[in-house]
Amino acid sequence: MQRQTELQRETVTEAGPVKSAARALDLLDDIAAHGPGTQLQLSTRLNIPKSSLHALLRTMTDRGWLQTDPTGSVYQLGIHSLVVSSAYLDGDPVLARATAVLDEVAAATEETVHLGRLDGADVIYTAKRESVHPLRMHSAVGRRLPAYATSLGRALLAELPPESRSALVPESIAAITPRTTTDKDAVLEIIDQAAYQGYATESEESCLGVRCFGVALPFTNSSADAMSVAVPISRLGNGREDLIIETLLSVRSRLAAVHDNSLVR
Repeated sequence: MQRQTELQRETVTEAGPVKSAARALDLLDDIAAHGPGTQLQLSTRLNIPKSSLHALLRTMTDRGWLQTDPTGSVYQLGIHSLVVSSAYLDGDPVLARATAVLDEVAAATEETVHLGRLDGADVIYTAKRESVHPLRMHSAVGRRLPAYATSLGRALLAELPPESRSALVPESIAAITPRTTTDKDAVLEIIDQAAYQGYATESEESCLGVRCFGVALPFTNSSADAMSVAVPISRLGNGREDLIIETLLSVRSRLAAVHDNSLVR
């Protein structure tokens, strides 16, 4: 009977997540998305009893995943979170291959260049090159945005079958700015257009005053990575939009040829 109970416990553990581990990961995700919080605030946000959360916070603080402010009452991400994030960036093969491409596009356009990866219905910035101009888009590696509202995300969604695109665009779309397209059918039409023309755009839908152009990069068969150029609208004149689009399409075409040749071999 005791052996049967142990086997049942093992089966339950293997079939589903370990509760304490899931809570620790939820805690990291919540602070990353919504910012620091007190024990009470985190308990409310995550719906975890304060008694259970107290031990979890203490353990994660002791291990460096979290740290507190000078008062000791507000919890934020700790230095170990940075260590692990840096190790991920250093070890990602796509990021290593994309370095020269990002530098090339940044030099050609003199604007902010982002590399991003599709994660569910969102896109996450994985690398960035700053514009040479003082007026630029403010963003950060690790930032997560809805794919439907960004040129990066739209370029990646355009690589998917129509039914998959529809599944990743919510029925009720929350506006990031007053100019965000919030009608699902309209968003899907924009993504269809991106699939047809080979690049995606958005104007002030994720950041006011900025227009972005994005293309999916064929580093892998999954096409889960894309690159974009973000430009203040005030600088889009004298053929600069055409230059940016031509630069992105040229890079995409060259990488696709290399990727196709590698598959043939």
